[in-house]
Amino acid sequence: MATSVQDFRIESDLIGERQISNDKLYGVQTLRGVENFNISAFHLSDYPLFIHGLAWTKEAAAIANHRLGLLSDQQKDAIVTACHELLEGKHHDQFPVDMIQGGAGTTTNMNANEVICNRALELMGHAKGEFKYLSPNDHVNGSQSTNDAYPTAIHLGLYASHLKLRPHFIQLIEALEAKSRQFAHVVKMGRTQLQDAVPMTLGQTFGGFASILRHEIANLDYAAQQFLAINMGATAIGTGISSEPEYADYCTAAMAEITGWPITRTDDFVGATSDTSEMIGYSSALRRIAVKVNKICNDLRLLSSGPRCGLGEINLPAMQPGSSIMPGKVNPVIPEVMSQVCYKVMGNDLCVTMAGDASQMELNAMEPVMAQCCFESIDLMIQGFDTLRTLCIEGITANEETCRSYVRNSIGIVTALNPIIGYKNSTKIAKEALETGRSVYDLVIEHGILTQEDLDKVLAPENMIQPVRLDIKPLK
Repeated sequence: MATSVQDFRIESDLIGERQISNDKLYGVQTLRGVENFNISAFHLSDYPLFIHGLAWTKEAAAIANHRLGLLSDQQKDAIVTACHELLEGKHHDQFPVDMIQGGAGTTTNMNANEVICNRALELMGHAKGEFKYLSPNDHVNGSQSTNDAYPTAIHLGLYASHLKLRPHFIQLIEALEAKSRQFAHVVKMGRTQLQDAVPMTLGQTFGGFASILRHEIANLDYAAQQFLAINMGATAIGTGISSEPEYADYCTAAMAEITGWPITRTDDFVGATSDTSEMIGYSSALRRIAVKVNKICNDLRLLSSGPRCGLGEINLPAMQPGSSIMPGKVNPVIPEVMSQVCYKVMGNDLCVTMAGDASQMELNAMEPVMAQCCFESIDLMIQGFDTLRTLCIEGITANEETCRSYVRNSIGIVTALNPIIGYKNSTKIAKEALETGRSVYDLVIEHGILTQEDLDKVLAPENMIQPVRLDIKPLK
């Protein structure tokens, strides 16, 4: 059924007039952005915490402008209420713009201005588009520019996303720590350069996984804290033009009160307006985590390789058939998918770095793709962490006998004997074991270097996995 002309309103901008469907809260500049930037599958509506960042930003600006006498009580209250509705999850479908866009984020900023303005007009008892009562530019965007409102909204949205990510990361670490305790008694061979090294426990392996990730919490938190310095009041290039002297402080204070976060204004607005170091730093922190998680996934695949012709020291949960042609094959699909998440995060970080390097003069016009990459990386990490934890880590079991047999038959245990029997004896035993295929254990006894009692003491699990002092002397 055709839509009648009465179902549309007319809005205009610098370019001209356009018809806007009356069921839309967004306006003409959002419509142009949708038409101009049909680039990716990533839309603002897919990132609710970014929309929250925009809502917090516009609410704080309205409170500051009202305090300065630039908005009436009714205008301020309507804007604030419209922002609260966005924070409640309403109207997010009214943010159709592509996350990747030209214009340094102007399309996103105007999308927020238009949605908030038209919803506020409805709350004031007016029709959408009756901008003589409330304007998206003069009132909702009052005392602002895209160049301070947009990066501020990104900062707030990413900080909120960090707070969402953090518990998922900690849960993954705790799952690894639980496995460390569960496998504390399982002695296995450690390996360097994929060659036998010295004994350790499987618990130490998983404890090492957990520790290298736990070390990243402080680094990630530090990077996230940088988002709490904002440049609201900088307006176009950092000079604060078109805002009143008190506005920046009023707006920052309002934002801190709204969010409950220790938000401060950045030291230098001119420098901050063209600088994207905060996104670069946080993306880098995510990349560090991705590198470490991928190392863990690689190790899990190696340790579980087999089941008959690989290492086979651990078993990963069987999640699905692994081949369309090889019956009985089960692949390590969860570590595989997590590795791919890690590669995507690493790739996003490269994009963020290159876009950050593209800053020119008083603005970085490439902020939109930087924001998209950061938000996407966080979402991928959250899903990846939970998938790896629940579908893999928590269900891992140990093949204890396989681990023990590798230790008993390994040349590597001669390293534990070296402080007792000396390097010359150790080399002699290691060489003969390699040439004959016999065990180090049997050869040490056969050559009369140690008694079986002393050898068992040296090779006791508790004496091979930590520094010890043993009062044992070789027989020769």
